[in-house]
Amino acid sequence: MESKRQAPRPPTRHAGVTVGRVVGVPLRLDWSMLLLALAVAVMYAEFARHQLALSPAGGYVIGLGFVVSLLGSVLLHELGHALTARRYGIGVRGITLELLGGYTEMDRDAPTPRVDLLVSLAGPAVSAVLGGAAVAVTMALPDRTVGHQLAFQLAVSNVVVAAFNVLPGLPLDGGRALRAALWAATRDRHRATEVAGWVGRVVAIGTVGAAVVLALTRPPTPPVLLALPLMLLVAFTLWRGAGQSIRLARVTRRFPLIDLSRLARPVCAVPAGTPLAEAQRRAAGTDPPAALLVTDSAGGPHALVNPVEVAAVAVNRRPWVPVDAVSRPLAEVPAVSVGLDGEQVMETVRRHPGAQYVVTSGEDVVGILHLADLAQLLEPHRKMNT
Repeated sequence: MESKRQAPRPPTRHAGVTVGRVVGVPLRLDWSMLLLALAVAVMYAEFARHQLALSPAGGYVIGLGFVVSLLGSVLLHELGHALTARRYGIGVRGITLELLGGYTEMDRDAPTPRVDLLVSLAGPAVSAVLGGAAVAVTMALPDRTVGHQLAFQLAVSNVVVAAFNVLPGLPLDGGRALRAALWAATRDRHRATEVAGWVGRVVAIGTVGAAVVLALTRPPTPPVLLALPLMLLVAFTLWRGAGQSIRLARVTRRFPLIDLSRLARPVCAVPAGTPLAEAQRRAAGTDPPAALLVTDSAGGPHALVNPVEVAAVAVNRRPWVPVDAVSRPLAEVPAVSVGLDGEQVMETVRRHPGAQYVVTSGEDVVGILHLADLAQLLEPHRKMNT
């Protein structure tokens, strides 16, 4: 099983369902975890039934007990990350248990390499302690008993989780530890993240290789049949997570380039009731075209023309459609202050997802930020829809 920590990224989207709070941290259960729990319970039930000469019902009880214990181990692993992050003033948005283990979502990155290292290794440390305790219990219990089997499987699971997660590649915990070390050595967090991401892709390829070796050298027993697809899924997830880390490093490196005074599109104010075609003609004198701001009878801005709704209006109908019909109230559009820096702008986008943002200076509207323009600035080599 894999455990990973997500760096903050806008916008945040939560999968699964919130099932409660643990030490004040929201706990979510992804639906994919239910699939894994069912598969593990069924396959482990068959294994335990043959090993311990249990009835079918007894085997399923043992299988379910193992799954519950395993989920508890993963939760404790993630709490290691969460509580350590809190210790250093990093907010925790929640813990999610999913198909490959779980992840802890934090509201910001670690402020220093040292904190990044400690938070990263806290989870594997918890798993190692749990694994050691389970090993001791296994050795103390009689062989071929229910308690011995459960303790043995928990020992193996926690030791494997701890060992796998310290592999030096993002998005694994060991990859974040590697990132922390490179960050401390180079003083460049973004480059450190990118290098650790590429190492993560090497780990993904190695996981595929291990799956191939397992398939060629082991008989198709139930544990092997469960391990092979999981290993391939882990490899795929690692490759994708490493790619996201590389992309995130390249994007965050460009945060200082965000200057709302230059990035925001100018506004063209038109009175309510103006035909859409006429409003577009007035706004066409700039490149890109100015955003259309609808004013009331007193000349105050009160609505913003929505480009998506404009695109849905046929060109031959635009002389007859008033701008009011394709606008949304200005109060419903998220606002950003023109003086915000790049990280503050991205945090606003994360908290208030949208396609357009009103750029303000005091009480004045000085421009409109289009999310597509922001994305183009941060990822200039990616094709963006405007």
